[in-house]
Amino acid sequence: MLHWRKLVATKSQTSENQARSSGNKLLDILLKKGVLKPDILAMAQEEAKAEGIRLEKYLVDKNVVPGVEMTLALSEYLEMPPITLVHFKLDPAFLEMLPIDKWTKHQVVPISRLGKHLTVAVADPFDIFSLDELHIATGMDITPLVVSDKEVKDILDRSRTDETKSLDMEDIMKDSDSDLEVSAQQEAEKQSLEDIMESAEDAPVIKMVNMILIESLRLRANDIHIEPQESYVRLRYRIDGVLIERPHLPKAMQSAIISRVKIMADIDIGEQRLPQGGRFRITALGKKIDVRVSILPTIFGAKVVMRTLDKSALFPNLAALGLDERAYQALSYAIAQPHGIIVVTGPTGSGKTTTLYSCLAELNKPDVNIVTCEDPVEYQVAGINQVGINKEVDLTFGAALRSILRQDPDIVLIGEIRDTETCDIAIKAALTGHLVLSTLHANDASGAITHLLEKGVEPFLLASSLILSQAQRLYRKLCQVCKKEIEPDPKMMEDNKIALDFFKGVKIYTSQGCPKCHGIGYYGRAAIMEVLTIDEEIRAAILRHAISAEIRDIAVSKGMATLAQTILDKVKDGTTSLETAVKIATAE
Repeated sequence: MLHWRKLVATKSQTSENQARSSGNKLLDILLKKGVLKPDILAMAQEEAKAEGIRLEKYLVDKNVVPGVEMTLALSEYLEMPPITLVHFKLDPAFLEMLPIDKWTKHQVVPISRLGKHLTVAVADPFDIFSLDELHIATGMDITPLVVSDKEVKDILDRSRTDETKSLDMEDIMKDSDSDLEVSAQQEAEKQSLEDIMESAEDAPVIKMVNMILIESLRLRANDIHIEPQESYVRLRYRIDGVLIERPHLPKAMQSAIISRVKIMADIDIGEQRLPQGGRFRITALGKKIDVRVSILPTIFGAKVVMRTLDKSALFPNLAALGLDERAYQALSYAIAQPHGIIVVTGPTGSGKTTTLYSCLAELNKPDVNIVTCEDPVEYQVAGINQVGINKEVDLTFGAALRSILRQDPDIVLIGEIRDTETCDIAIKAALTGHLVLSTLHANDASGAITHLLEKGVEPFLLASSLILSQAQRLYRKLCQVCKKEIEPDPKMMEDNKIALDFFKGVKIYTSQGCPKCHGIGYYGRAAIMEVLTIDEEIRAAILRHAISAEIRDIAVSKGMATLAQTILDKVKDGTTSLETAVKIATAE
């Protein structure tokens, strides 16, 4: 970028006196080619000066010199390759990098990207400030090619029109890769129910709801929030654990949008006073996505949260979880056992379900009977018998588990050990020849053990049945496009009891924000895990009612990496920021 920038900067300093003489090489080229006559040049110079615009621009704008000839002359003068965009179509990926308004403002057309190098077509190569702004905005090295002004405008205008059309779901739905099919819808009945039904089935409403769903998938959102406010409807997506606001939805369409979602989820649209729930399945962007719907009445209307559950995002086996070697070996050993209980702990949204389903994926074979008991069933997986809890008909965890144990299971997954009854049945199932996997709310792996003891489990039963206790958290990964290097903050490290020389000799990074990560500074999430294998020494500690801290110290002395140690290692390798690590480490 420096080579052409210096060249343009030098040549653009040509004085007005030089511009009037044949000493200007660009004009020499035009005169030599016969494209420009000396007498016309003299007149154009005077008029361009009077109007206060650059001579080259005046010559093209007034059709004194054809745009193509000026492009070729500029190319020769600046030693930049020329290009034509007659049949060029802008790649939509560039509009994700920067919006069309940015490219139009600078009159630049992105052509191709290779690594950190971006090749662009420009009509005005003397506008080095625009190219510098693009360099800063994209974080990439810019290589310009010369093209005619008309072609740049035509491409950008056409792309703007295409983008406007793309906001219309009619075009999205025409795209075979973006087709969205909704499973089982049900007719419903009710300023009248009939009016709500009619508006919910209107084409604009259907298109808008489909567009919301497809956009959420494209942005990798886990949750869609539709929140009625007094004068508008707020739309937000949760991306990598953070809520991102999108353009507001029209208030006039609020009832129709909510009713449309209810119809898709087979929810009674006539009930508007109580919380409701449902689910539906869509096929979009080449994927089958389960969508779980929750409706909550608010003072301005029903708030809708849709959670997208993508089975293709589940890991096919334990190896795909990306565990460190010791944790992988410990978990592999645990699930290979014929009986016993494995407990995964962590707060809501820490990826516990994903971890357990990865274990089941590895165990799911024709000669194994797997039954799950969940509230609710999140991912529907072929080959696994899944039971959803329904308290309205007294199908509780305890009632379901008692029946499940009469179904000749080899492996039982319990969504969560919530009460003493569930805990008691789980332990007994583990002691009677079943492999039991479950989740529990505890801060760390050793805390899960004391938590089970507090639920009334006899120490000798727990020591005999527990195979492994695991704690996990999800952390946000830094965007690798825009992350920037920083020096560790000594005060932050001191406050969080991190040795001041911990990051000595390594580079650490923080978030910045760019178009790739939607200005968040992070892109994607991953799990860190603290895996505590139950060996003879840990069993002895359980039998003597050892407190959580003692069990933890024993495990650490045997090589267990704590959550704090693991997340700080992720800072060292540049995967996440110190700020993110501190939040996780202090939450233990």
